Amino acid sequence: MEFHDCYATTFESARQRFRAAATEHGAKLYEYQHPMSGPNGETLAADVAVFGPADASRRLLIISGTHGLEGYCGSAAQLAWILEGGSQALPSDVAVVMVHAINPWGFAHGSRTTENNVDLNRNFVDHTQPHPANPDYGLLHDRLLESEWTMGAVARAQAAMDEYAAAKGSDALFDALARGQYTHPDGLNYGGTQREWSNLLLEQIYQEHLSTASKIGFIDWHTGVGEYGEPFFLCFNDEDGDLFARACQWWGESRVRGQRPHGKARPSYQGLLFHGVQRFAGDIPVCGAVVEFGTRGWHMRRILRLDLWLKFHATPGTEQADMLRADLMDAFSPVDQMWRDATVRHALQITREAVAGMADW
Repeated sequence: MEFHDCYATTFESARQRFRAAATEHGAKLYEYQHPMSGPNGETLAADVAVFGPADASRRLLIISGTHGLEGYCGSAAQLAWILEGGSQALPSDVAVVMVHAINPWGFAHGSRTTENNVDLNRNFVDHTQPHPANPDYGLLHDRLLESEWTMGAVARAQAAMDEYAAAKGSDALFDALARGQYTHPDGLNYGGTQREWSNLLLEQIYQEHLSTASKIGFIDWHTGVGEYGEPFFLCFNDEDGDLFARACQWWGESRVRGQRPHGKARPSYQGLLFHGVQRFAGDIPVCGAVVEFGTRGWHMRRILRLDLWLKFHATPGTEQADMLRADLMDAFSPVDQMWRDATVRHALQITREAVAGMADW
């Protein structure tokens, strides 16, 4: 499988290639249009391709684009399995439900977030209740991003984080920055104050394509965490439960258990998309993982701030903005044949293992 068979250079190209391949390989295809348009006026939509029997009791949900521009890799992972002919080798009573670009605005506009600067992977909390507190993020927020993107501004933000880490530890710093916050709409990992369009859509997709299943598998493709080009698993099933053990059977105990993103203690993540699927499913078991592909490791902290700066402070069309946007894109989907070859190869194997695991469940 050649990387250029799977990777696209624009959201529109990725979308059309996904739809064409899904149709050619016998999927039932569904389109869900976003109310906003793309940067060039193009239609934005999430597409769902369903492979396998309509009455399958075991269904594997595979999602791309939760974090917008990370969808380039997620789309390639989905397309690779389709082009390989994975749907022709599905075990009996197993269906695959692929959601392409659950956050189409972020994918098309080159941002991790939704149109409201909401991190979709922190939005699946109960917004009718008080939001999870993260007071330490508030201590850092005003020092993390300045109106100008300069070497000095980057250094001052780093100094603020170093001061915090010296006082409270690097694990506490990672938790404050990554767990999710609900108080600063222009900040990092903002979870929002209400359900985003993509959040509501995922529940609709669940009801239409997964609600009659008795067992649900889950893969949510991401990039940024882990060794360069290598998969990094974040399983959010109960570590002492049978579903976590099953994920270990699918992908390997050493890959799934005890994982420390960027070498740090795992943050107390709030409002994950996986939590949303669990809530939609009720008593139906959901087993799976967020699968990351590593890019720049701990240095992604700067890139997350760069995403915000480009959104809130950059002057579009300037050489600085164009160069920094290229940096942002490369950080989440490196323009490197070796990285893209590796991610396609790993994604195919991970998907095969999940399909086989569903058959044995």
